[in-house]
Amino acid sequence: MLRYRLSDADLSEIRFGLSPLNELGLSLRALRDPALYPAHLRWVQRVVDDLPAPELEVLRALVDTRSWVPDFLNPVPTTPLTRFDDELADLAQIDLGRLDRDLDAVHDVRPVVLAGPAEAVRKRVVDAVGVYWDVSFRSTWTRMRTLLEADVVFRGREIGRSGLAGMFAGLAPAVSFDGRTVSIALRDPRTRTVDVAGAGLTLIPSLFTQRASSPVTDDDSPSVIYPVRGAATLWDPAPVRGSGALADLLGATRAGLLDALHEPASSSELATRYGVSPSAVNQHLRVMHDAGLLTRARHGRSVLYRTSELGEQLSGRGDLSAGPWS
Repeated sequence: MLRYRLSDADLSEIRFGLSPLNELGLSLRALRDPALYPAHLRWVQRVVDDLPAPELEVLRALVDTRSWVPDFLNPVPTTPLTRFDDELADLAQIDLGRLDRDLDAVHDVRPVVLAGPAEAVRKRVVDAVGVYWDVSFRSTWTRMRTLLEADVVFRGREIGRSGLAGMFAGLAPAVSFDGRTVSIALRDPRTRTVDVAGAGLTLIPSLFTQRASSPVTDDDSPSVIYPVRGAATLWDPAPVRGSGALADLLGATRAGLLDALHEPASSSELATRYGVSPSAVNQHLRVMHDAGLLTRARHGRSVLYRTSELGEQLSGRGDLSAGPWS
């Protein structure tokens, strides 16, 4: 059990962040034990087939049997806009003492490929991580980031609707919040209590965690990594075809989008989810917005669409007696 005690200042410094390197580090769990991540099996198989054997050996060695990953591969981001190239450059300059401490915190006995002079181990790790990114993440990161960003938007709405307690309650069963302390039930048998003391708390959605996780040591910035919503939709395009009378009226695709947008999403997220082009999605969204079936609002770089009150009524989820015809 890990407990983060929050001060009054910390309660106003709860923030969300995204880190490409953090996702890459956590994905090593799927490389080591693919059976635990069935949603990613086909992706893992392609990665294993494409990665050179020496790099694959290093990457798998970084994870232990408990699925722990060295903290230097799970940097705590300060923004949702973190770039992998910047993180890799920082990793290449990591203090060698920190490198050794993080590896020893994970491994009682280091794998041979991670043994030896710290400078050589650092280069081995950085090279393997760089190759891994090029082979497996560079072409898919936009798709992954779309889901992660959508989750951050959803959690922000939950804070506005249900407060911090409601938002924390929805992160993962292993996470709880009593108004002052965030508790994370980890597989780590240790019981740790960390006074955050003004450092704030960063919440990080991930496609590669099943429960919740936090830094292995107490030296890193306080953070909670939690499972992203919709991870199972990442690789398999879902059908976007509605049915019934609403489909007869709007067409199957638009009826499906109207149903999907009971929770807000961007056109790029919808395109990723359903395996269609953004231009095709935008065309449908524009028509439905002009007809009053959707609302839209800008959030950062994205425009989020959501079913309007009229759209809710038309799809059968709203109260027709309270609608514009009453």
